[in-house]
This record gives sequence, C-alpha cells and structure tokens, in this order.
Amino acid sequence: MSSSSSSTSIRSRTPLVITAASIAGLVILFFIFAGLYTDVLWFAQLGFLSVLTTQWIANVVLFLIGFVAMSVPVFVSIQLAYRLRTMYAKLNSQLVRYQEVIEPLRRLAMYAIPALLGLFAGIAAATQWKMILMWLNRTPVGTTDPQFGFDIAFYLFDLPFYQSVLGFASAVVLISALVALATSYLYGSIRLIGREVLLSKAARVQIAVTAGVYLLLQAVSIWLDQYSTLTAQGDLITGAAYAEVNATIPGRAILAGIAAVVAILFIVTAFIGRWRLPVIGTALLIISSVLIGSLYPWVVQRFQVDPSALTLEAPYIERNINLTRDAYDLSDIVEIPYNATTEATAGALREDAATTANIRILDPALVSDSFAQLEQFRQYYQFPTNLSVDRYEIDGVSQDAVVAVRGLNLEGLNDGNTWVNSRTIYTHGYGVVAAYGNQVSSDGQPVFLESGIPTSGELGDFEPRIYFGTTSPEYSIVGAPEGTEPIELDYPSGEDGAGQTYTTFSEDGGPKLDNAFKRLLYALKFQSEQIFLANSVTDESQILYDRDPVTRVQKVAPYLTLDSEAYPSVVDGRVQWIVDGYTTSAEYPYSTPVSLNEAITDTETPPQPFALDSVNYMRNAVKATVDAYSGEVVLYAWDDEDPLLQTWQKIFPSTVKPMSEMSGDLMSHVRYPADLFKVQRAILGQYHVTDPSSFYSKDDAWITPNDPNSPAEDPTLQPPYYLTMQVPGTEEPSFSLYSTFQPEATGESSRSVLFGYLAVDADAGNVDGERSEGYGTMRLLNLPKDGTVPGPGQVQNIFSSDPTVSTELNLLRQGASTVLNGNLLTLPVGGGLLYVQPVYVQSTGETSYPLLQKVLVAFGDQIAFEDTLDQALDTLFGGDSGADAGDASVPVTEDDTTLVSPTEGTNTSTDTSTDVPAATGTGNAETDVELTALLEAANTALTEKQAALTEGDFAAYGAADDRLAETIASMLALLGE
Repeated sequence: MSSSSSSTSIRSRTPLVITAASIAGLVILFFIFAGLYTDVLWFAQLGFLSVLTTQWIANVVLFLIGFVAMSVPVFVSIQLAYRLRTMYAKLNSQLVRYQEVIEPLRRLAMYAIPALLGLFAGIAAATQWKMILMWLNRTPVGTTDPQFGFDIAFYLFDLPFYQSVLGFASAVVLISALVALATSYLYGSIRLIGREVLLSKAARVQIAVTAGVYLLLQAVSIWLDQYSTLTAQGDLITGAAYAEVNATIPGRAILAGIAAVVAILFIVTAFIGRWRLPVIGTALLIISSVLIGSLYPWVVQRFQVDPSALTLEAPYIERNINLTRDAYDLSDIVEIPYNATTEATAGALREDAATTANIRILDPALVSDSFAQLEQFRQYYQFPTNLSVDRYEIDGVSQDAVVAVRGLNLEGLNDGNTWVNSRTIYTHGYGVVAAYGNQVSSDGQPVFLESGIPTSGELGDFEPRIYFGTTSPEYSIVGAPEGTEPIELDYPSGEDGAGQTYTTFSEDGGPKLDNAFKRLLYALKFQSEQIFLANSVTDESQILYDRDPVTRVQKVAPYLTLDSEAYPSVVDGRVQWIVDGYTTSAEYPYSTPVSLNEAITDTETPPQPFALDSVNYMRNAVKATVDAYSGEVVLYAWDDEDPLLQTWQKIFPSTVKPMSEMSGDLMSHVRYPADLFKVQRAILGQYHVTDPSSFYSKDDAWITPNDPNSPAEDPTLQPPYYLTMQVPGTEEPSFSLYSTFQPEATGESSRSVLFGYLAVDADAGNVDGERSEGYGTMRLLNLPKDGTVPGPGQVQNIFSSDPTVSTELNLLRQGASTVLNGNLLTLPVGGGLLYVQPVYVQSTGETSYPLLQKVLVAFGDQIAFEDTLDQALDTLFGGDSGADAGDASVPVTEDDTTLVSPTEGTNTSTDTSTDVPAATGTGNAETDVELTALLEAANTALTEKQAALTEGDFAAYGAADDRLAETIASMLALLGE
C-alpha cells in the first residue's frame, strides 16, 4: 500500500518539476534574449550594427565548426571501437563489473561525451574569431623577412592561423585516440595478459591509423616551427640568430621528415599488423628530437657561437635592430648631436624666446583640486584627478592649456541619490574649464581662458553639456515629449547660484524606450523595475549607457588597443572626446616585444589591463571621437597604410572614415599619443644603437629616468610631457611630446645624468583632412657622454639640498601647509637643457587647494628660486635671460583685488611693510578722515594677509583677503568710482 502511494506521489510531482524546470529555462532564455536584443538596439543607434552582427555570425559559425570538428571524430571513434569490438572475448571479472555499471548509460554516454567535448571545443573555436577573420581578409605588407623571404603578412596572419588549426586538430585526434583506447579496453578489444598486450585487428587498425594521423599533424607542426624561430625570444635578440639559422631550423626540417616517415609506418602497420617498425621509428624520433632538436643547437651555440659571438651574431643583430625599429615606426627617427652646455650666461635664451614664452608652469597632475575649488560650484560636479593638456588658438596665437570637463558625481547627492534624481534629473555634467598653461594669477591660482556656469571665455560658443564622459552615471533616461516641462538639471543659476536651470536632451544619443517591451528589457538589463514603472519614462525617452568614451570606442572597434587617456576638446562647436586607437601584434619577425602595461605605467598612468600585453608591433592606426552631448562615435583612419587596419576595414567595411573627412578644427586638437610614445622610448633605450657591436656590448644602453617626485621606496617612471617648444633641428616652435634618457645602470653604478633627449612633433596642423608634414617626426638629441648634463634626479637633489631653497621651502611649510613639487620639465634651450619646476603650497584644511607660489629653475648645476618663472630665468641667466616667460605679465582678473601679490609675502626678508599709497586730498575734510581710516584698515588687512600666508593658514589668508576687498570697495565708493 505504501509503495503504491509513494509511486503515485512521485508521478504527481513529476509534472510540477517539469513545469518548474521549463519556466526556469524560459526565464533564463529571456534574460539572455534581453541582453542580446539591447545590444542590437545600442549598436543600431550608433550606426555600428554590422560590427555586432559580424561578431555574432563569426562566433556562431566558428562554434559550429569547432563543435562538429570535435564531436564527430570523437563520436565516430567511440562507435568504431564499440561496433568492431571482439564479441566473444574472455573478460576478467573487474571489466565485467564495469560493463554492468556502464551499460544502462552506454547509449547516452556515446552521444553525451562527444557533445560535451564538442561544446568546449566550439566555445574555444569561437574565441578565435579575430584571428580567423584576419586570416580570411589578410593584407600583404609588402616587406619580406630576411631569412625565408616571406611577406611579413605570413607571420602576422598565416602562421598563427596554421598553428592554431594544427593545435586544434591535434587535440581532436588525441582525444579521439584516448576514447577509442578506453572503449576498446572496456569491451575486450585490448587485453592485458601478464606483460603481453593483445589487440584485435579492428583495434589495431583504428589505433595505428589514429597514431599515423597524429604524427602527420606533428610533422607539419614541426615544419612550421622553423618559421616560429623568427618571433621567438632568445638570450640575445628576438628572432633567429646564428645557432637557430644553422642548427635549429635545419634540425626542425629533418625532424618533420622523420615524423612523417614514422606516421607512414604506423599506417602501414594498420594493414600488415607488425608493430616493430613504428615502435623503432618512434624511438628514433624521440632520440632525434633530443640530439637534433636540443643537443646539436646547444653544441653549436656553446662551442661555435660563444667564442666568436660578436662576429657570428652581427648579421642577425642587425636584422633585429632594423625590423624592431620598423615594427615600432622608428626607422625614420632623426638623430641630432647636441653638445649641451652647462654654463648659464646672460641673454642665453634670446634665440629661444618663443619656447620660453610657452613654458607650462601649471601642472595638470596637481591642479585638479584648484579646478574643483574654483570651478566645481556644486557637490554633484567633479573633475578628474589628472587633467589634460591641449592647445587653442587665442588671438591668432597657439596657446597650451590645461583642460577638463565638469563631470557629474552622483555620490555628491548624498541622501538625494534616489532613482529619480540619479537617473532622470542629474543626467549630465556641464562645461569645459581651461586654464592657461603658462600663467597663474597674483595669488597662485590658475588663470582660466574658459570657465564659469554658464560657460564663458575664449573658446567661443559651443554645446557645453556633457552627457557622455569618464564619470557619467551607469545609465540615464533622458528626453521627453515636445512641450513637456524640462526635468533634467542643466546648471545652477541665479546671482547666488540658488536657482536651477533645466533642460531636455534633444538629440539621438541612445536607444528609445518607445514601447513597454523595450522598457521591460532594460529593466531586466539594469535590474531596475523603475525603468518599467516610472511615469517619467515615456515613448520619447532614451536610455543612455556605456557612456565612457573609451568603452564606446572599444565596443564599436573591438580590434583596437586604446590609449589610456581620452581627452576633451572643443571642436567645431561641440565638446569631443578624442581617443587614440592602436593596432598591435606579437608576431612581427625579428622584433623585440614590449609589455604594454610596463611601458606605459608611470607617475600619472596606473597599470592598465590589456588583452594583448606583450606586443612587438604597434601603430596609431585610428583617431576616434566621441561627442560629449550625443555620444556619436566616429572612427578615422589615421594610418591607412597599416596592414592590420586595412585587414579590419575589410572585415568591418564602412565603419572607419578616411582622414580626409577630418575637419581642420579637429586636426588642430589631435596629438601624438602618449602611450605609443612611451612604448617607443622603451624600445629606443636599447635600439637607438644601430651598430651591432655596440648593441652586443650594451655599452650605450639607456633607460627612462624615474620621476624624482615619486616615492623612493616605490619609484615610477617620469611621464613624458606636452610642451610647445622649438627643438634643435627645427625652424619654429611646435606642440611636442618629449622624454629624457639616462645611462642604464643599477645600484652604486647608477648615474642620474642625461645621455639623450627624445621629442616628437605632436601637432597635426589645422588643415581639413591633411596632416602637417612634420607631424610624427621624432628627434633624438644625443648629449655628450662625459656625464656633465644633470638628469632629473640629480637636479631634484640639487633643489632639495640648496640652503637658500631649503630655507624658503621651510618657511612655506610653516603652519598647516604642505609644499608640493610640480612636474619637472626639461627644455633644450640656451644651448643646453633648462629645468623648470613649479612649487605649490597647499594648506591641510578640508577646502584647501594648491597655489603656485614659487618656480625653481636649473641650468647645469646653477639654480634659481623666485616668485615667477620670468624672475627665476633672469636670476639664473645673469640678470637677463634674453626672453620673457609666459608669466611675465599676467593679466589682472576680477579676483585680483589685492594691493600686493601674495607671493611677495613669501620673501625671506623680515621687512613686512606695505606700499599702500597715501590718501590725496578730496577737498572734503570728513571724506579725507574716512579715507585715511580705510587706508589704515587696508594696511592692517595686508599685514594680516602676509602673516597668514607665511604661516600657511589659508583660512585666515582668505578672511584677510575678503576684508581687504571690502575696504577697497568702500574706498572706491567714497571716491565716487
């Protein structure tokens, strides 16, 4: 009775279980569908749907190929082993028990095992879609390798494909052999009797043929390994050196032939049934691989190459030098002997006046807090930690500027960070803030050329709203029916900023939520039911997501490696994020690889996760723009001769526009990318040497200096810097990117002296669709090898140990203040190298920010430390440098209400008197008395202001400054002005 009841209960629960499982499966499938369909909507809105569909088609096709290529051979192998089993074999009791356990599941296993293996193989094959599509659409390079005479495209496209196919095929054959052996053993076709192994004829044929096929594949693989020597990294160089060319390559050709012969012997064994020949052949193959593949190359290297390495390796070192420089686009570097002087003489900068006037004293890595305190206005805005360097034409003159956008910071809303606020009201940042790179105000603040809300300044009229940026929220819902009251906060307004101005997004920036089904899909995607339920979400609403410029470019151009910095520029009336895209490869013959992560990491750039970290080929193939308002992504072919880009243009046609479509305004803001420059300088540390003998002895190897401002216990490389300057060998100043080199050494032998100065012309010009002739020209100044030119570390040490400088810095540190050293710039002017370092002072209060108070300069071992760069240069160069610095005459701003520069308060002199003008008679005795009293109050405020600055109390400094401003205003009112 109980048994019957239990059986009935199980049967009654079965439909429920099936129903629940079906519902769960449908829910999972719907979630997957939601993700896929929202991807379609996102790519379609951007106009890059073909990129997504091409990837999908490639993934599906490759998955099916991989699934079939693995599952079918494995299934056939199992079926053959089972169907051709020995029917009347005498099995031991253990195998009988195994059969009894497996038999009920045999039919399922024969299909499930191949299907499961095919599933894994299909997924593995699908991940190789980039390599497969590149091979199918490969483009000749037009250059041949020096060893085999193949076009370089063979190594970039063909060889990786062939090796991948052979590896996959070998895995299929090996797995098929293993399952055949297991099945044959389980069903008695293979028996172990003592030390004897008995095989049935069918098992023998199957195993022998499978082994023959596997060895044939290995023969082809070994043959291809000859060509892999050109990309293999050796002890001396990357690529085939003397031992590889004369021993390894011929040896692999011989081993490939032996493997092919042994494969034939296995196939012959399938028919004649004698295993002696293939066994002997296999032993011969193993012995040959040791003797020919390993021992012989070692003997050649040890006894022939090592005693005469310089002579024998020279041709191959030359190959490595030439092809490495080709791979990193360094073949046309211009080398200039620069016999740098270390003596600072009067008037030495007269011929470098244009460069001196553009020296950037504003450090983009330090003034973010200054931007925030002066231009943030509200807690829901923010600026990035490191600002960008750009240039704009002001009154017909190109001006370097430190630039940032006022991005959105939802964390600043605190308790107001509700779904409605964070998703529908606070949707965008506002405005570009830009400061002159070579100027500061009288109290050390940045001098802005574009600022405020609403934005105003020198950049003209442009769309200031930042819907797409590096700090944009995960998603926002924008747009509304025409005539609807705007709800998106635009910016604070009113005289005191207490009011609010609202706007409605008016362009096509994201997928439309124009029906309930789409709202449901996005509610599932972002796990927010509010998207589906909120009244503010209408048929005119759009959802903006994936808003970071780098993310957007990466999705529409998955084949690019992107620069670590996307920087904003005002271009043709819009704020555009400019992103540099690189094509990279690790398969360029004879080219030395570089770790991207290690090469670009420095004080300003943290480590980056790269899909392909070790590369030996790199091109800045694409310049991309992302509209900060609409999110539109445009890709421009910057290097249309790059074979990798040409290949990807075949795969994704019509997604990359020609450079000819770039406007002149955009051209004026693109720049030579810093990450590429860092990789090139990493290579040039060794490969500035073109003589094989010198390269071999490493007697002139260089490294990039560590940043002298980085912690001694964890030093980081000094970043390259953008400056407008005239490099020796050029006729006029140009926006450039530079770095320095010191000799490679460690420990006590390390010397911080300069041996090289690398600069690249980073200015692309301002002509529509036409790159300036000089753009990308790289110049390497070779400095004297006598070690007389101090490096950044040595100069920083001179600054720190100078008694006068130390005394003044200690005065600046008094009270609750911190002294911050800015970027240490190096300029090739005056016949030598000039070092410039701004010095900032920052109080430790909550609302403090850095103020530039002093400037350090050095030339050789001579230094100067003054309030302004212009004063410092005059002091350094005998009282008259011969040129004016950019901060020589800073325009007075609205905030400059002081009667004396606050930096004068840092003078080491004990005289604190002020130069307040005496009151002149007004003809009214009562007025004269009031005016005299106000002047005394101004004197008192000035004294308190100077004392506060000396003590580093910036709160008191600000209060005194306010009192001084009020007093001056009262004086002006009294005088009727």
